Amino acid sequence: MGRVSNEAFAAAKKHLVGGVNSPVRAFGAVGGVPVFAQRGAGPYLYDIEGKQYVDYLLSWGPLIWGHAHPTIIASVMEAAQNGTSFGLPTVLETQMAALVCELVPSVELVRMVNSGTEATMSALRLARAYTGRDYIVKFEGCYHGHADSFLVKAGSGVATLGLPDSPGVPRGATETTLTAPYNDLNAVKELFLTRGEQIAAVIVEPVAGNMGCVLPKDEFLSGLRTLTQDYGALLIMDEVMTGFRVALGGGQERFNIHPDLTTMGKVIGGGLPVGAYGGRRQIMQRIAPEGTVYQAGTLSGNPLAMAAGLAALQMLKDGGKALYERLEFYGKQLVETFIAAGTKRGIPVFGHAIGGMFGLFFHEGPVFNYTQTSSANRKFYTLFFQSLLSQGVMLAPSQLESGFVSVVHGPAELAKTQEAIEGAMAIID
Repeated sequence: MGRVSNEAFAAAKKHLVGGVNSPVRAFGAVGGVPVFAQRGAGPYLYDIEGKQYVDYLLSWGPLIWGHAHPTIIASVMEAAQNGTSFGLPTVLETQMAALVCELVPSVELVRMVNSGTEATMSALRLARAYTGRDYIVKFEGCYHGHADSFLVKAGSGVATLGLPDSPGVPRGATETTLTAPYNDLNAVKELFLTRGEQIAAVIVEPVAGNMGCVLPKDEFLSGLRTLTQDYGALLIMDEVMTGFRVALGGGQERFNIHPDLTTMGKVIGGGLPVGAYGGRRQIMQRIAPEGTVYQAGTLSGNPLAMAAGLAALQMLKDGGKALYERLEFYGKQLVETFIAAGTKRGIPVFGHAIGGMFGLFFHEGPVFNYTQTSSANRKFYTLFFQSLLSQGVMLAPSQLESGFVSVVHGPAELAKTQEAIEGAMAIID
């Protein structure tokens, strides 16, 4: 980064903790000064020094239509002209809820919130209330937001910073959180044999996106569905990252699993802050005002977010299956180029791609759980990341984060990225 970026970061650190409002933005895992964004257009991001990047960060996933899509911008501007927030119901909320229920068949009722963290913590409270049980099962390396109960063997920024758990979380908040390795169904079975009558829910990312992009093994998700049904526990699919990105109906459509509750975020907001949770009617009706499980939010369902999300989801619906096939083809081309370039030079490499998500690992493979992803070569990834950045390609500043493809990434962006990958591997070699 140049002088302007260095000065911007120095100024930010005077008034923002670490100079950022979310830890991984600080580039702590890859070194150097973070990129300060100025604007975006389609598949491109422009920094405050005027440099252009092919963007695979995409605001950490929400921008499936790329930056500043004209339809989404027009929808937000139209809504803003009528007011930014009312604290009262709007028709836009109803339209958004109806579309979500149409696209995600397991969701019969939905509640809009403002973030993925809010969605997952609310779904967890609901699951405990509905079952009358306290324990939950989560998976090592899966990040479900920063609520106390989830900060046990979390992935994403927590793992990047080397924090096994967060200070400030009381022991009592995590005593009822059980963990198992991702993709290890037998480990989950053992937990149920021990505490099955106490487990309220299993929460899982259908595709893990917070330890890099990691796919579920065959029978893993279906096995979780069977186990939870057998023991009267709920299955919560955390689709904050995968929702509307790996398929129109999310990971549950892709893998033909029907969870009891689903959490959503990122794509559902079209680039604005939105989260949601939903599921079977009889469960969701436990939430106030129909039931006694309390959850509220002043800005939940605000018209700007609803307008952006509604526009984004409607375009995805109109694009159909071909749109997702195009996203996945692009991601697989990136992964294949990465593996071929590394293998040619004897560098251990592995990767996954599904829908609009991909993961690149400096690991000989396979990579199907957190132990494997966390043992990938971080020094190599740092060299790789910095080389691509210098060539105008923006990846996530951590190997333990997923990469994303937008609908507007095309042949020119793919060719530029493939060339950059080859150049980066030559440096590592």
